[in-house]
Amino acid sequence: MTRGPVIETPRLILRPPLAEDLDGFCELMADEDAAKFIGGLQPRAAVWRTLCIMSGAWTIRGFSMFSVIEKSTGNWIGRLGPWQPEGWPGTEVGWGLLTSAQGRGYAAEGASAAMDYAVDILGFTEIIHCIDPKNAPSIKLAERLGSRKLREAVAPAPIPHTVWDVYGQTADAWRARRLE
Repeated sequence: MTRGPVIETPRLILRPPLAEDLDGFCELMADEDAAKFIGGLQPRAAVWRTLCIMSGAWTIRGFSMFSVIEKSTGNWIGRLGPWQPEGWPGTEVGWGLLTSAQGRGYAAEGASAAMDYAVDILGFTEIIHCIDPKNAPSIKLAERLGSRKLREAVAPAPIPHTVWDVYGQTADAWRARRLE
């Protein structure tokens, strides 16, 4: 049972994570390249807890990241969307896709839909993206979405010794951009 909205884009279905997504989450977090900037390699038990955290945030916060399903195959290809755990440096829309799904415009397509949702439904007044300064593809995507570097932020516990570049924009800037 899906608890929360389902958003469709031309090529993707975004929906709250389900238990059946565990194998996809595990594949993402077992891929050194894909996991490098989203928590690093993790064993199945840790990935299960992350899946439960994201699912639980739908109940506690009313939002969380979506599972990303490729329409043409029905395959789970990543997770993206609104994210703001306790102590987070702002109202984020983040992303993480399987290596096999990268470079195909899926992150931009899904993040755009998630940003619309965050602004129009959740009422976010600012959207940020917490990005490791060495993560050139995510910086490029943030800039493609119209975000710019706003500041630096130290990740909250339990994330160890991480400083992010925080990219972002206001809701009004996003609304103006998406109308172009």
